Amino acid sequence: MSIFTPTNQIRLTNVAVVRMKRGGKRFEIACYKNKVVGWRSGVEKDLDEVLQTHSVFVNVSKGQVAKKEDLISAFGTDDQTDICKQILTKGEVQVSDKERHTQLEQMFRDIATIVADKCVNPETKRPYTVILIERAMKDIHYSVKPNKSTKQQALEVIKQLKEKMKIERAHMRLRFTLPVNEGKKLKEKLKPLMKVIESEDYGQQLEIVCLIDPGCFREIDELIKKETKGKGSLEVLSLKDVEEGDEKFE
Repeated sequence: MSIFTPTNQIRLTNVAVVRMKRGGKRFEIACYKNKVVGWRSGVEKDLDEVLQTHSVFVNVSKGQVAKKEDLISAFGTDDQTDICKQILTKGEVQVSDKERHTQLEQMFRDIATIVADKCVNPETKRPYTVILIERAMKDIHYSVKPNKSTKQQALEVIKQLKEKMKIERAHMRLRFTLPVNEGKKLKEKLKPLMKVIESEDYGQQLEIVCLIDPGCFREIDELIKKETKGKGSLEVLSLKDVEEGDEKFE
């Protein structure tokens, strides 16, 4: 095939191979690095941005293309684009030990960054540094799970760190504007979801400024929409209620 001519073979040195075994045979596709995860998560929807070629191989590195009869036998079709999609979705991404180690290190750092960005010391209300969170993650021997998102893992880390150190998610500051008639009744329903009520203003409407746990935001938003039939409003004033400065080890 032309893509393996000497003039453009270099382009495939940056290839990510996705492999699938079907009917006792091995099938591979050539993808661009870092695009496979984007496709599987739904971020990348353009197949041409993911595949280097719509061909199915038995060995990408040697340029050996799969035979038509083998494709029909294994996949029930010889539509290479359709087969590429199947392999892309369900196949196993081939990575070297060095690449896997680099990926895990980066994910570890990304998880620590998310935790540091979303959490504070509850006593001082100051954020922790990324370095301190990384150190704490190592202390609890946190093992990165390559198949789970960094956001999901950050929530797991926060739960585990709470057992070892003073840490909690930073509060969000919100402003509710509610119709007076429904406002008083709705306030009682909202109370359990609010950490601190900073101000209340009864005028033509009831206006409340409060702090909440970010995990309660969706429930509060849905409650206000439902109870006020869309007449109430919810405004995020700040994503984090923290004091300036970093939390350091003494």
